[in-house]
Amino acid sequence: MKPSDHKNLDQVIDEMVEVVEHSKDEIYEITEESRREYKTLSEQLEEIRLKVKQLITDSEQLEKKERLARNRLAQVSENFNIYSEEEIREVYEKTHALQTELKMKRERELSLRHRRDYIERRLKSLEQMIERGTSLVSKVSIISTYLTDDFKQIGDLIQDANQKQSFGLKIIEAQEEERRRISREIHDGPAQMLANILLRADLVDRTFRERSREEAMTEIKSMRTMVRSSLYEVRRIIYDLRPMALDDLGLIPTIRKYLANMEDYNQITIVLSEQGQFEGLASKYEVALFRMIQESVQNAVKHASPTLIQVNIYVDKTDVSVSVRDDGVGFDVHQKKDKSFGLIGMRERVEMLDGDLELNSTIGKGTSIYIKIPLKN
Repeated sequence: MKPSDHKNLDQVIDEMVEVVEHSKDEIYEITEESRREYKTLSEQLEEIRLKVKQLITDSEQLEKKERLARNRLAQVSENFNIYSEEEIREVYEKTHALQTELKMKRERELSLRHRRDYIERRLKSLEQMIERGTSLVSKVSIISTYLTDDFKQIGDLIQDANQKQSFGLKIIEAQEEERRRISREIHDGPAQMLANILLRADLVDRTFRERSREEAMTEIKSMRTMVRSSLYEVRRIIYDLRPMALDDLGLIPTIRKYLANMEDYNQITIVLSEQGQFEGLASKYEVALFRMIQESVQNAVKHASPTLIQVNIYVDKTDVSVSVRDDGVGFDVHQKKDKSFGLIGMRERVEMLDGDLELNSTIGKGTSIYIKIPLKN
């Protein structure tokens, strides 16, 4: 996948997360509105129940008064001739007023009962809506977490794959560059010296035949020096390809020799501490440990400007552990670096051996690399 494709995938994921988050916010707002309406309607329902209760009490009292008024009206109607017109009208109007008031209260009570029933049905509907809304918010939150975390992991995996692909290309480039470098070194070093040795051999032969033996011996001594220099150059090139001391001396002496050379050349202090039995380590572990220590120390010297580097190696029956600490400038481990292929190569080497690599660094406080590799028969 191209970097642009990875960028597009990140954009799609971000848009999906944004839509889901917006939907969650809308559902949450609807749920909260339902809660507010539920609270308001609950208060109204309680108020209506109190009013209905009061109306029932008032209606019962009015019924008694209205019954008495009707009885009084019936009594007046039966004895019409003994009551004045004013008394009859008063009794009639009082009875009519009580009946009208009682009718109005009953209508008001009926209206309140209808309103109460509606609110109760609405409250049940709101309860269901709030329950569904709460459930939906929870589910959408899970979806959002899944999109945010799991898809981010997918993005990281894609980025890691792209990084490894780029690292593979860098390896090929490095191999070609290494071949060119070795070719130049052999051409400019041992090859030139061997050509000079051949010329000197012809010169020795001519000197021996045409001049004195002493002059020929002088040329032979000069040629011997050139042969020794050529041999040194060849051994140096071979050591860069693979330290032969690993096969001859073992891991710890080779590391000690390498660190001593780095210490002298760069004028810094490098402290080596080892613990455990290193004899019998398989060649793949020795080479891997040496290369990782070499890369860690070179990175520290090149980028950290340290005054002290501490290298610790510990081996037991199941694992071998390496830590490399420096007191250099440090860096931000969360910031991606374009040319961190040395570290990527170390991670690749550790993963090939089923090990773990942990990198910690603080700006101004140095860097530490911890490597743990399981030993397998």
